[in-house]
Amino acid sequence: MKKLLLLGGARYLLPVIEEAHRLGIYVITCDYLPDNAAHKFSDEYRNVSITDRDAVLETALALGIDGIMSFACDPGVTTAAYVAEKMGLPFAGSYEAVSILQNKGRFRRFLAEHGFNVPWARSYTEADEALADAAAFRWPMIVKPVDSAGSKGVTRVDGPGELAAAIARAKEFSLCGGFIIEQFIQQQGSSSDSDCFSVNGELRYCSFDDQLFDRSAENPYTPAAYIWPSTMPEWAQKELRGELQRLITLLGLRTSLYNIETRLGTDGRTYIMEVSPRGGGNRLSEVLAMAAGTNLIANAVKAAVGLPADDMNDPVYNGHWTEIILHSDRDGRFKALETDEALESAVVQRDLWVKPGDTVESFSGANKAIGTLVMNFASRADAEKYMADSSWYKVAVE
Repeated sequence: MKKLLLLGGARYLLPVIEEAHRLGIYVITCDYLPDNAAHKFSDEYRNVSITDRDAVLETALALGIDGIMSFACDPGVTTAAYVAEKMGLPFAGSYEAVSILQNKGRFRRFLAEHGFNVPWARSYTEADEALADAAAFRWPMIVKPVDSAGSKGVTRVDGPGELAAAIARAKEFSLCGGFIIEQFIQQQGSSSDSDCFSVNGELRYCSFDDQLFDRSAENPYTPAAYIWPSTMPEWAQKELRGELQRLITLLGLRTSLYNIETRLGTDGRTYIMEVSPRGGGNRLSEVLAMAAGTNLIANAVKAAVGLPADDMNDPVYNGHWTEIILHSDRDGRFKALETDEALESAVVQRDLWVKPGDTVESFSGANKAIGTLVMNFASRADAEKYMADSSWYKVAVE
């Protein structure tokens, strides 16, 4: 029986564990939070911090694992790459290549050095250095931790007076204390944040969606909803697909699932904003399986333990699919999820992670989500009607 080590323990791992068990694979979950949801469903749990790469390596060697994954868990990706390289296990790419992808400052430099469209950006570790450069910035700018996902610690800054607070917030959410300040790219239409898959260095499955935001949320840069297929122009999708393939080739990436964020700017240029060799949070691969029939999670599990992935092609969607990331607009206690009767016929799946009386927090990052609502509509117009007006559903908090 093959053994798979999963880093993290969030509920996003549950479909990964299910697929691994279906394939007859023994699953060990690993993090420093024994009460996390996934540990109840794995075959074994080890209490080791996923950011301590040498401790994870020691654990992996003792367990004699056949594969390692950090699905929908950004802090564990470089650790997984490190362990895989040390043990000669299958992985998306080398530790060096994965480290480039996982550090926003290094990634921006790599893109610039190889002629990709890329926003002007500079990374720092000290606030004083960044503040000294403020006169050179072309406002607005975006300040981000170099090594954090889920839009945690991200702030748009419209002038020098806001910079110090934004830097402090970014450093708070960075594991290494580093942050990046980059040009704000105004997008045409919606940005895309979806999952893709390469096999032996060839991009076989490339999906795009429309990523939507709750502008009234505490963090308006945390994704709050998605629509498939994307309304991004076909020429832009084709160009981005070609550039993603070029990136995969340059970095020597192999077989992997990726979470990829792209956008088309108002300057008419396409941009690769983020590429991480892991499944995305917010159940993106799960929704893609419903919407287009390809089981990316099963293929990711197979790849992790050296089994051949199933054949894949770019998605063809069976209707217009939406996913709402359920969240509260304030701290309090969850009361109920209320949905309009007119919406019910379109609901495919309601996945609620809290029960009445549970404490919920304001939507400051992806980790504050309380569930998802997946829907399928016959027309784009219907999908947009329900997504544009949040009065069709309500997260009641008291």
